Amino acid sequence: MLALAAFLSCQMAYAQLTIESVSGLMQAGSDVLRIDLNQPPSALPSGFAIQSPARIALDFPATGNSTGRNSFDISQGNIKSANVVQAGDRTRIVLNLKQATSYKAEIKGNSVYVILEPVAGPAAVASSGATVFAEGKNTDVLPIKDIDFRRSADGSGRVIVSLPNNQVGVDLRQQGKGLVVEFLRSSLPEGLRRRIDVADFGTPVRAVASTQAGDRVRMTIEPVGDWEHSAYQSDNQFVVEVRQKKVDLSRLTQGPGYSGEKLSLNFQNIDVRSLLQVIADFTNFNIITSDSVNGALTLRLKDVPWDQALQIIMDAKGLGMKKTGTVLWIAPKDEIDARTKKDYEAAIAIEKLEPLRTQSFQLNYAKAGDMIKQLNGTGTGQSGGSSGTNARFLSDRGTVIAEPRTNQLFVSDTATKLEEIRQLLAKLDVPVRQVLIEARIVEASDTFGRSLGVRLGGTDLRAQNGGDAGYRVSGNNRIAFGTSYSNAIATSGAGGTVNTAGSFVNLPAVSQGGADPASFAVSIFNSAANRFLNLEISALEADGKGRIVSSPRVITADQTKALIEQGTEFPYQQATSSGATSIAFRKANLKLEVTPQITPEGNIILDLDINKDSKGEETTQGVAINTKHIQTQVLVENGGTVVIGGIFELTESENENKVPLLGDIPAVGNLFKSRSRSSNKQEMLVFITPKMIAERSAAR
Repeated sequence: MLALAAFLSCQMAYAQLTIESVSGLMQAGSDVLRIDLNQPPSALPSGFAIQSPARIALDFPATGNSTGRNSFDISQGNIKSANVVQAGDRTRIVLNLKQATSYKAEIKGNSVYVILEPVAGPAAVASSGATVFAEGKNTDVLPIKDIDFRRSADGSGRVIVSLPNNQVGVDLRQQGKGLVVEFLRSSLPEGLRRRIDVADFGTPVRAVASTQAGDRVRMTIEPVGDWEHSAYQSDNQFVVEVRQKKVDLSRLTQGPGYSGEKLSLNFQNIDVRSLLQVIADFTNFNIITSDSVNGALTLRLKDVPWDQALQIIMDAKGLGMKKTGTVLWIAPKDEIDARTKKDYEAAIAIEKLEPLRTQSFQLNYAKAGDMIKQLNGTGTGQSGGSSGTNARFLSDRGTVIAEPRTNQLFVSDTATKLEEIRQLLAKLDVPVRQVLIEARIVEASDTFGRSLGVRLGGTDLRAQNGGDAGYRVSGNNRIAFGTSYSNAIATSGAGGTVNTAGSFVNLPAVSQGGADPASFAVSIFNSAANRFLNLEISALEADGKGRIVSSPRVITADQTKALIEQGTEFPYQQATSSGATSIAFRKANLKLEVTPQITPEGNIILDLDINKDSKGEETTQGVAINTKHIQTQVLVENGGTVVIGGIFELTESENENKVPLLGDIPAVGNLFKSRSRSSNKQEMLVFITPKMIAERSAAR
């Protein structure tokens, strides 16, 4: 009984809401699909979009299909057809589109309106190549969870990306011979930053590479051969499927662009106008032929797409085609070209007579004065492949004025030009990314010095104390010694006072690093204190280490030069033209001058000019300046650190002073010499770390 009640309840819910009709219409230049139900739905249907093939799927829960049909041929604007598929108590409507686009749904009474966003023309799509698969709604940068690759049963390769949530924006485009998928405001863990070789799976995909590019995750899929792709997202899972393009052997030409239903034609000498009528009856298109289309044609085609058959007929007879909705106008190419030229001339004439409108534009980031130069074409730039002034963006009658106080532009021009200017300003008036550049200039010094010396002297005071000075030679002849000529005479008692501080050998240790050497003295004398022998040994060893760290930091906008400077100005005298002297100043600065450029991959190119000056020696002309200068250009990843240069200096010296001959005697010769050795190491390294500043305002 419970099971029967549940079944009846489901049947009643199933019968309550049903789809009665599906139709297409145009509203305000947009394609609209109208879905009529028997009663107002309680909520909008959930749905998703597929890029290739271009489709939009809408799911109606607890809804049945009472239209009696499963397919609706819309053939209006961007909508080709709609399929209605019922599975149990759920019904899905699939819109087959010509080009992929986004949509929005609205409920009005018993109907659901699906409004498609307008798509660009074929030329614009071909030039851009980029497709917005899903708009990003995340405010924070979230990490990708996983990246996987699988092989489908039909031999296609499937790249499966696990997203942090279903709000991640995705850009999908074909670049060169591969596919590029970008996940907006996402980060890639280190374990997923790799290139996966999947050639052994036997699919058209050979490799999948994932990298971090700023605040985006960029995935590059590398297929081979002739392939086609499709992409879809289901909740937190994004899938890109690459399959081998199937070759239709029954098609006369395997080139792209022919997708019509196949037909077979076998005519001998048939009138061209009658042949075009046959194709019109087959395709349900309205074909209008010009009066100048005539002649006969023999044609035999088998299983050829109708659009290719039509192209073959027009090429054979020199005809051209102009399509307007479901109407094809066929005429000779010269006639179509002449009509197109007249249409363009008429449009230009209408533009010159079209009334002007005035519209104000509020600028948030760019300066109104700079935008005037761009719109009037007075700014410098590239025009026609050569440098010069930019082309004028306004029409011949258009004018623009700026109001600097409120940073507004007031533009007077035609309605079409005003819309083009609005789109241009929306792309130009954006915040510029900023970069924090931190430099670390490290100067390290290591000094070592060692010195050893002696002082040796002797005195004889016997003559001054009433005795006999010196040493007897023969008879009354004696010899006296002294540390100098005057000291030798004074020692012999011939007059004068003996200098007891004199030395035979005066080679003391020299100072190291501004420190005086240590000394040890020994004196040998007799009991009467008349004769002295003095020995003084001095020695010094000095070891010093030092480090100076300078860390200038500066923030600047992308491609904008920044300068930060700190230092001292030293005065010096210089001669003037009149012959007098005047005071001038010379700078000894720490300076960082940098111009950053952010690359599309999220790396940063830096033009660097770094100065590290210091006070040098005093000269008669003034103070000398010791300079250290680095100028270079480097490419650094965001947040990375690079050593851009360094200077290393090593100064070593070893000196020995000695008394000739006596200083060469082994062992004893050390009393007649002094030795010194010094070593001085100086090194400078410059570290640079650039970091992009997150756009918090944009996230809000």
